[in-house]
Amino acid sequence: MASIARRPDGTYRPRYRDEHGKEHARHFKRKVDAQRWLDEVTAAVQTGTYVDPKRARTTVGELADVWLAGKINLKPTSRARYADVLKTHVLPRWGNIALIRVTHGDVQAWLSELSDRGLAGASVRKAQGVLSGILGLAVRDRRLAVNPALGVALPPMQEKRRRYLTAEQLEALADAAGPGRVAVLVLGYCGLRWSELAALRVRHFDLLRRRVLVEEAVTEVDGSRLVWGTPKTHGRRSVPLPRFLVDELARTVVTRPADELAFPSPQGAVLRNRNARSAWFDAAARAIGEPGLTPHELRHTAASLAIKAGANVKAVQRMLGHASAAMTLDRYADLFDDDLDDVADRLDALRASSRGRVADFLRTGTPAEGSFEPSPEMKPQVREVETRGIEPLTPALQRRCSAN
Repeated sequence: MASIARRPDGTYRPRYRDEHGKEHARHFKRKVDAQRWLDEVTAAVQTGTYVDPKRARTTVGELADVWLAGKINLKPTSRARYADVLKTHVLPRWGNIALIRVTHGDVQAWLSELSDRGLAGASVRKAQGVLSGILGLAVRDRRLAVNPALGVALPPMQEKRRRYLTAEQLEALADAAGPGRVAVLVLGYCGLRWSELAALRVRHFDLLRRRVLVEEAVTEVDGSRLVWGTPKTHGRRSVPLPRFLVDELARTVVTRPADELAFPSPQGAVLRNRNARSAWFDAAARAIGEPGLTPHELRHTAASLAIKAGANVKAVQRMLGHASAAMTLDRYADLFDDDLDDVADRLDALRASSRGRVADFLRTGTPAEGSFEPSPEMKPQVREVETRGIEPLTPALQRRCSAN
């Protein structure tokens, strides 16, 4: 219900009740302004774009907790990253700001400020994504009519160039890794993530079929807590093992009980990335002249070695556990430059072959000795046909041709 009442002081007071029965009212000097405001509210209610003015005064920080609690589809590591972005970038700027006071221009200025402070393009995009997610929830809750964080200009990703080891470098890294030798070979030839390697148990290796089953992952959250779950794409996969690696595993891993961790720490616990790096990985990387190399870069090495060995994109996608072959192509497009060279070589050969056929077609000289010459019986017989044009001759035109 909506109505407009005139007050004793001469002003007009339009009022209405929302879907929850709560009354809202304002005051105007002119009745036409009061009616216009009431019409706008009525139209918003009917079109589903109505926004409760009082709920729009909720702060970004208050709604941020609700938004993060609702991300039940996130893995613990992803949730921890979102929480860190909130704490570091979003809440210091927007935590005490009412939703209704967040404007598109202010969001753009904030992103520009983050870029000017030297924040990487990917980090700026993450900050914008978190703020946009909170404001998107405000729109769905009818606290805001539109999301002011959408449509802003974002910096480029500036993706760091990937480092790929050669097979010789990978062997040298494994030799220098000491107790981590087999782990390095599995990372470099099978393309596992560290969380997947740390979760492997002896029973996951099927040496007869030359496969390793990846069905679990263990991640470190907040620098201390270990969380077990599924791999990144939530799916299990079977990864091929090179024959030489089967021999390595047969001597070092599968001789232990099936449920034991395949690559435990010296204490028999889960092998943590930072502990392995400080114990043997970083020193091995420096020994081969690749300081700063990370275990995750061996995943890139596995992709490059597989492609160099002739594996197709679909096989590489299945080995790495990517969601699609398109993702593999986008991520490792630089590894397919040799395919472009092969295309150019094939085009060269096609053109050379076609020019040779054209030259043979145009050649009118005497056939060379030993070349094939069809016999008179095999040659097609050409019957002479009188040519009189496209259209049939009319009687008058035929008499004129005969006279000539």
